[in-house]
Amino acid sequence: MIDLYYWPTPNGWKVSIALEEFGLPYKVHLINIGAGDQFKPDFLKIAPNNRMPAITDPIGPDGAPISIFESGAILQYLARKTGQFGGTTERARIAVDQWLMWQMGGVGPMAGQAHHFLKYAPQMGHDIAYAKDRYRNETARLYGVLDRRLADHEYVAGDYSIADMAIWPWASLWEGQQQTLDDKPHLARWLDLVASRPAVQRGQALHLDLRTAKQDRTGQQTLFGRKT
Repeated sequence: MIDLYYWPTPNGWKVSIALEEFGLPYKVHLINIGAGDQFKPDFLKIAPNNRMPAITDPIGPDGAPISIFESGAILQYLARKTGQFGGTTERARIAVDQWLMWQMGGVGPMAGQAHHFLKYAPQMGHDIAYAKDRYRNETARLYGVLDRRLADHEYVAGDYSIADMAIWPWASLWEGQQQTLDDKPHLARWLDLVASRPAVQRGQALHLDLRTAKQDRTGQQTLFGRKT
């Protein structure tokens, strides 16, 4: 059974969705990022960048246990381990990898900063118009790229893959990023298509009630203000 270190965020959902899609048994260890669990020494042994998600697989390469941090690396590992959702040919694998990297380097950071400066920063007394415009606009540009890609592809890399599992959790929160789908019909279609998958529904629902808990000022300072 894989140990999943998790909190219900878009990055957490990537791996909970993947584990459901792959059909792998797993045990959840909640990492309350508002309470600072990600900075605890035991977790840092698994995820030295003090970020979740992370996993420990007791049956890793050569049958030995392995711990993995970074959601994209976890998805690639699980795809290789199971032989699923990673592309069945070299061209297909390249397509999956490049769109996974696009999410890791683009959508995740930009949409994450949009969330931060549009929602959390004003609550903390930092209402910065330039930052709000910058990240809202860059997120819109990226979703335009995605919409054009999906105009002639059912899923992002062709077949359903870990690229979809990585992008969907962030793109599904488009409203909180102050985006519109009115001019992105292909993105809207894909969002609904992925959301209809039972494994996606189960993965996103994992401890979803914890996400709705209001973050107090202390929790915000722990999450956004701590340097180490």
